Amino acid sequence: MKVYQTNEIKNISILGSSGSGKTTLAEAMLYEGGVIKRRGSVDGGNTVSDYFPVEKEYGYSVFSTVFSVEWQDRKLNFIDCPGSDDFIGGAVSALNVTDTALMVLNAQYGVEVGTMNQFRYTEQFHKPVIFVVNQLDNDKADYDGTIAQLRDQFGSKIVPIQYPVNTGASFNAVVDVLKMKMYRWKPEGGVPDVLEIPAEEMDKAMELHKALVEAAAENDDMLMEKFFEEGTLSEDDMRAGIRAGLVIRGMFPVFCVCAGRDMCVRRTLEFLGNVVPCTDKMPRPVTTEGVEVTPVADGPTSLFFFKTTIEPHIGQVSYFKVISGKVKAGDDLLNADRGSKERIAQLFSVAGQTRNEVSEMVAGDIGATVKLKDVRRGNTLNGKGCDYKFDFIKYPDPKYRRAVKPVNESDAEKMMEILNRMREEDPTWVIEQSKELKQTIVSGQGEFHLRTLKWRIENNDKLPIEYLEPKIPYRETITKAARADYRHKKQSGGAGQFGEVHLIVEPYYEGMPAPDMYRFGGQEYKISVRDTQTIDLDWGGKLVFINSIVGGAIDARFLPAILKGIMARMEQGPLTGSYARDVRIIVYDGKMHPVDSNEISFMLAGRNAFSTAFKEAGPKILEPVYDVEVSVPGDYLGDVMSDLQGRRAIIMGMNSEKGFEKLLAKVPLKEMSNYSTSLSSITGGRASFTMKFSAYELVPSDVQDKLLKAYEATQSED
Repeated sequence: MKVYQTNEIKNISILGSSGSGKTTLAEAMLYEGGVIKRRGSVDGGNTVSDYFPVEKEYGYSVFSTVFSVEWQDRKLNFIDCPGSDDFIGGAVSALNVTDTALMVLNAQYGVEVGTMNQFRYTEQFHKPVIFVVNQLDNDKADYDGTIAQLRDQFGSKIVPIQYPVNTGASFNAVVDVLKMKMYRWKPEGGVPDVLEIPAEEMDKAMELHKALVEAAAENDDMLMEKFFEEGTLSEDDMRAGIRAGLVIRGMFPVFCVCAGRDMCVRRTLEFLGNVVPCTDKMPRPVTTEGVEVTPVADGPTSLFFFKTTIEPHIGQVSYFKVISGKVKAGDDLLNADRGSKERIAQLFSVAGQTRNEVSEMVAGDIGATVKLKDVRRGNTLNGKGCDYKFDFIKYPDPKYRRAVKPVNESDAEKMMEILNRMREEDPTWVIEQSKELKQTIVSGQGEFHLRTLKWRIENNDKLPIEYLEPKIPYRETITKAARADYRHKKQSGGAGQFGEVHLIVEPYYEGMPAPDMYRFGGQEYKISVRDTQTIDLDWGGKLVFINSIVGGAIDARFLPAILKGIMARMEQGPLTGSYARDVRIIVYDGKMHPVDSNEISFMLAGRNAFSTAFKEAGPKILEPVYDVEVSVPGDYLGDVMSDLQGRRAIIMGMNSEKGFEKLLAKVPLKEMSNYSTSLSSITGGRASFTMKFSAYELVPSDVQDKLLKAYEATQSED
């Protein structure tokens, strides 16, 4: 493969819902580009894109796949992304390093929830979008219905470039209103016959041609002027106008394909080669220091690594985009994130698991290398004198969590090594070894996501694991003030132990006034503040510790020990063993012994006095509550709302957005355990949701009673 320059490189993501036919389209593009000699199929398990064992097992894409096609003296780099929301990380990574999105639609279903979810990411990253209506040979294909749905969503920005003469089993021709020609294929597809538009199609073709000319002219003042003067535009003028419209997302062209029969794929590639903007015409990437980097071959060398895979017999394959300058095999570069030096021993242009060695790559190009020592996804490698660093990929928060453990406990360390390695391949997996819950928690985008993880660990690494319901990280707090004292006294020959602590506990809130006077059991307690410590707790909330000792009842050197004892109890709350938070403690009196008092005595006295007072202070359990946003087709709204209310949700609002209803709710984490599965079941997979931690809130009294009984049962078992 020759070395392509920045103005000859186009980077394109292939997006679309599961079942839209992205992998089949990728296969047809590779075939038309001469990269492969024979097209594989998803059913046959022999496609370039879905080459990992888990993808062949399940029949859907799990990883994004990078491939390149040389077309009309251009290099088209594609990233074929998984369609399922569970594997959205691949699409997020791809959109950050590509310049245009090819959004594939299944002609049977038109605009699906997955389409909208992925489109929102193109909006977020301001990427041009070209829609491709696929599977027009299906008996239930509805091209006109799909266009109507697209227009409902995006209005006049939807501009068909082609339309099918017929759909269903007889599909074999499209009218192209940019070329003003009809393309017709033989049953085997491939190279079409290019014909004049039949008379019966001319009125429709002219109407769509006129709309295309107007849309192209709208995006360029000079073209608009020419259009007004001449009433039309040349084909080259239209290409320029479409390109300008793509860059600013002023128009979304629509193409037709039947990827399974290789029809119109060649024409789509021709459009991508001619019209889609090259990487040098797109917005510049920005470093973590806010520096805009222009992709030029004579600039400083800088590579950004956006994807990692672990492949049999090879090990780690690292995929990168050349942000600036050029890179050659044998170059020594510095890792801006880790400070280590790396040598690029080999450079590859890739097509799935096939790697073609190249000598050099320039700014804008996408490639791969192998056997780097210390490079992780998200790292930047720079040449001498360059200090660029990039961190522009932000992944969505997880939505589904499970505790995981090996069937054989002795494999725990091995399991963690595998999990951490897999997170390099898919950053939307979040792995946490929770000290609080005493569980390893794996969080992901959905049940499918975690089921895939389990399959890979058990089949690729031969390590049986099991998923468990994760414990909920409850918190404990108090609702009123209480007083307690405790004397620790122990005598067993020789020096004894003695410490006595008197304290008051009360709920803490931000900005509360200093303590002054308390009344308990008809007795007043006057407080004189000598010292205040405010501790931000690692698990959220605060502990305020006030020294109000007068007259030297307890020596100041024992106060840290008292605080230590209290902190130990805060880490294992008196109600359920959960972390306690938002408590103010006033130590106002006590006693000590000149010989027997020591730190351990006051630590134990402080812990027990606090525990006693906490239980008298109206203790309550707090639970984590999440902001949940559900996008759902209107006909499922009632069922989804009813299901949420059954999960103790508080509906905060709702609004309509481009054909979908958006529900906003606050839902306890406890009730979200199987929500992704339930929502998919209720809506036939047509809804999606996001969730984000909101706050800790008091659990209802009936829930608290259940939690207390459950905790008591575990304590009695111990």
